[in-house]
Amino acid sequence: MAVMQQQLTLEEFLKLPEEKPALEFEEGRITQKVSPKARHSSIQGDLVQLFNRSLRSRRLARAFPELRATFGGRSYVPDVSVIRWDRLPRAPDGTIADDFVAPPDIAVEIVSPEQGVNTLVRRCIWYVENGVRAALLVDPQDRSIVVFRPGAPPLPFSEAGEIDLSDVLPDLRLSVEEVFSALRVD
Repeated sequence: MAVMQQQLTLEEFLKLPEEKPALEFEEGRITQKVSPKARHSSIQGDLVQLFNRSLRSRRLARAFPELRATFGGRSYVPDVSVIRWDRLPRAPDGTIADDFVAPPDIAVEIVSPEQGVNTLVRRCIWYVENGVRAALLVDPQDRSIVVFRPGAPPLPFSEAGEIDLSDVLPDLRLSVEEVFSALRVD
């Protein structure tokens, strides 16, 4: 993750043109996300589909890949953001708005080989301290998911586990095995 030395305010940062991979803002520093590789992209794409298949048709929530969320004085681009239907940002014409300035209900970070896990752990802790109801840290290398929630210790899950997120969205359960099935080529 590249760190740019130039100090900017959040308002100045938000005026910068978008880049790929996305730039993020934390405590006056700008960092650039790591370019995703195939394993990361496979999990990310399948997670978005999995969430949307379960939630969007019931108008409970919607999942987005790489959606910029600016809140708590920072601007991050979680790998997957899930936002309750009643909290979706709307433009005056009723369509979805471009900018989201509130914490998502669920934020997912997927570890890439070039990323430090501790950086993502700190980010997940920050998420739940600043309004995210559940942050998931997905590690393709050891096929585990750690769930962070406000006021609770992190909870690790392995391939056989099931993550109950029904306190965030009704009947939402996530099979760890299903998440990592995105890595199979069969």
